[in-house]
Amino acid sequence: MNRPRRQFLRLIAGAAALSASSRTTRAQTYPSRPVRWVVGFAPGGGNDIVARLMGQWLSERTGQPFIIENRPGGGTNIATEAVVNAPPDGYTFLLAGLPNASNASLFGKLNFNFIRDITPVAGIVRIPNAIVVNPSVPAKTVPEFIAYAKANPGKINMASAGSASAGHLAGELFKMMADVNFVHVPYRGNGPALSDLLGGQVEVLFASPRQSSTLRPGSCAASR
Repeated sequence: MNRPRRQFLRLIAGAAALSASSRTTRAQTYPSRPVRWVVGFAPGGGNDIVARLMGQWLSERTGQPFIIENRPGGGTNIATEAVVNAPPDGYTFLLAGLPNASNASLFGKLNFNFIRDITPVAGIVRIPNAIVVNPSVPAKTVPEFIAYAKANPGKINMASAGSASAGHLAGELFKMMADVNFVHVPYRGNGPALSDLLGGQVEVLFASPRQSSTLRPGSCAASR
């Protein structure tokens, strides 16, 4: 963990040089003021937690606050557009993820070009996705779950962190490969989706594995 963290910190320190800032800005010690870190999901989900943990770690080591700003909605396009329209001075970050790679083909018109308008800084984390179900679902294995879904077509509600999120795409891939039918229920992040899964409003969620005495995890479905 130490090497990736040091590597990430060095890349953060070079963010100002990567941006189209003036010579004066590039000459400053970076960061010299608070850094804004935009997350395209609601608080409480995996993306939000990663940003807050890394933001705290960076704040402790740079002496400047890394402020996490949640801008959910639009399959992370709202957050991405906010970062694209921010001054290119290295003080506004985007926590990018799988949706940023897929949105260009899923949305007819975007107000930005992700490849052109966003500069990559560092890879942070790789997270597996698992099938997680509410205990009301009688299946205890993936084959049992597929059999249950086939016996109840269109009656199982599948939560996701939002359209085009990793969990949504993993669920759609699972539906296609297993030849089953779920009702997709998009949320503004995995935090609220998990709350409704715990409450029984939805039956299944494709998300990062979480320790819980209430939910029943299944096999790993995909990664992001």
